[in-house]
Amino acid sequence: MKIIINKYSKAIIASLSLLAVVSCSDPWDDHAKSSDENLKQNLAERLTSIAETSEFGKLLTETGYDRVLANTKSYTVWAPTNEAIAAVPASELDNLESKKRFVSNHIALTAIGSVSNQDTVTVQMLSNKYLEFIDGSVMDGAAVVIADKYTSNGLYHIVSSALVPKSNIWEYIKSMNGSNAMSTYLLTLDEFNIYQTDSIAKATAEVMPGIYSDSLSNSYLKNVYNLNNEKNKYTFFLLEDEAFNTEVGKLEPYLIKSNADSTTTYASYFNVRDFAFHKSVAQEQLPDTLVSRFGVKVPIDKDNIVEEVHLSNGVLYVMSTMDVPLETRLLTTKIEGERPTGFSQSDKRANTYYREKEDLDGVAFEDIMVQNHGVPLFSIYYRASDLYSTTYKVYWRVINDIQSNTFQQRLRIGGWFNEMGQFVNEIATLPYTDVVPNVYDEVYIGEFYIDQLGSNNNELISLIAANSASNGVNTLSLDYIKLVPVIK
Repeated sequence: MKIIINKYSKAIIASLSLLAVVSCSDPWDDHAKSSDENLKQNLAERLTSIAETSEFGKLLTETGYDRVLANTKSYTVWAPTNEAIAAVPASELDNLESKKRFVSNHIALTAIGSVSNQDTVTVQMLSNKYLEFIDGSVMDGAAVVIADKYTSNGLYHIVSSALVPKSNIWEYIKSMNGSNAMSTYLLTLDEFNIYQTDSIAKATAEVMPGIYSDSLSNSYLKNVYNLNNEKNKYTFFLLEDEAFNTEVGKLEPYLIKSNADSTTTYASYFNVRDFAFHKSVAQEQLPDTLVSRFGVKVPIDKDNIVEEVHLSNGVLYVMSTMDVPLETRLLTTKIEGERPTGFSQSDKRANTYYREKEDLDGVAFEDIMVQNHGVPLFSIYYRASDLYSTTYKVYWRVINDIQSNTFQQRLRIGGWFNEMGQFVNEIATLPYTDVVPNVYDEVYIGEFYIDQLGSNNNELISLIAANSASNGVNTLSLDYIKLVPVIK
């Protein structure tokens, strides 16, 4: 069917388009056309002169923000009424610094009118807090009573309650130091390094302060989530002391170190790392299970919420109990064959194949194969971080679909190369396993036991070829390895 648009239809469409543009225009874009006398004043002059915001105007003058709002940049101010200022707790205005923090939380360095194509506009305030302006009528929970008033360098909205700056989640945790065991522990990670890379990060934070230091100076902020970051939103579960100690105690047998204090430190870390979640989740929307960034399924029982604390970058729930089963804590480690960290010889790239394949059911997978390299005991190296002190059952899937003959390979767990180039202190070396042609099943190949974390380099996993230089005999292949921890 051919569609014809005649000149009358075109005229109608043009009229509707113009109407849409006019109806969605931003009042700030129209301010220059206005003859409003207010445009002869800047924001500082206007907010200090009108009766509704005179008390906020006094704070502008006292803190020096009147000079900020007198310059030529464009600002938006959500100015509280005098009644709203009177309701602000005295502690928020008890010294000059707190007054500056309070005032700066009402000012944004951009022009933001009440008209927007978004239901919610996230606004960065001069306090570096990010507040939500909803439907042009509510700012961080405060109702807008007068909107879109213009001055020569910006606009202001008058709000029914003050935008008292909230602490962020990390600031709240710091405020609980000494009164909550979990908070106190988290702050010790300013000094204690969970991983070797943490010490490097903290040294970097000392020479690169500011934007980097808040996420690098604490091992939790660096390795889990930066709960000091105002730009993102988080959900955090803070356990009361008995619940925290119970969860730590469950993990201690699986994180055995050289002494009891170190064991408790690591058990505490692997406990608390699963209680922070990216995105703020309101209590009524909490599911019965959340999955941490480390893959642990954390059961959520809302009956155990003692307190709900709304903070500038999310929500914190104080919990009387947080029972996470060991079966969900002790996750299987899966090592992908096509993601090695190194090889025993670097000159065999021509013999190394990163393959994209399909199994017998047509399911796609990727693997690695090293073939015809001519090196006895040729090895591919992998890393398996955060293994627990327990028994691990080992499985792999290895595809031999190129050769007609069977070859053998084995795994070595842990150890390192000493200064003489000798490999020492491995935890276990599993027996050679036959890799027969055209088998796509996962195969159990043995088990090993880690008795103590840190006593050996237990992160290195070596896939070792046959002790032969013969092509076809010393082939290596790997789709994946699974290390499955055993509950004691």
